[in-house]
Amino acid sequence: MLYRFYEWWIARNLERIPRYLCFMISDEEMRDDPGKINQVVDWCLSISSDVVRHYGNDSGIISITIHISTRDPEPNPPYLNVIRTISSKAHLILHYGKTTEDSGSGIPIAVAVGKSGREEIIDAIRKMADEHTDPQDIDEKKLEEYLTFQHQPDFVIKTGGSHLVDFLIWQSVYSELFFLDLNWRELRKVDILRSFRDFQSRIRRFGA
Repeated sequence: MLYRFYEWWIARNLERIPRYLCFMISDEEMRDDPGKINQVVDWCLSISSDVVRHYGNDSGIISITIHISTRDPEPNPPYLNVIRTISSKAHLILHYGKTTEDSGSGIPIAVAVGKSGREEIIDAIRKMADEHTDPQDIDEKKLEEYLTFQHQPDFVIKTGGSHLVDFLIWQSVYSELFFLDLNWRELRKVDILRSFRDFQSRIRRFGA
């Protein structure tokens, strides 16, 4: 009951939440509690819906990216079917190995299993080479056209208290970062609300 009251108290003062949100978790955390990913998505969609209801369509979450880091990616991780159920409530874009699955409708939620930022940039360069792109035409804008993940996250939440991996190294250069000492299994809705409250209090300088 106390946590419910605390959730309400934080939520009622939220006017600005991240539009492009990213979670970074580990393969070990995902295996430890596969169902947590659906809870987190539900919480984020619920918070966004409440903010939109009070402050308009331009105040809600536009997309969510969840990266699952792994040192030894498997062709078919055991939690893929759990991830696929996200498509019942949102537009799921699931990346694992060389495979991309697209299903559902609603807010785009990209889940990337094991894909690193270095791999993404190398893949973009290879695509440009395959299309015989003139080197003189290659600039930041051109490279970004070939990236798998087009959005630049406003806010990156890292669970487990460990260091960041190199996922979205290009896109997240100006992102706000939030480190949670909690492991994925222990994450609660109130922790996400607290992180959003922290985001709201920050003055974004975009590298300035």
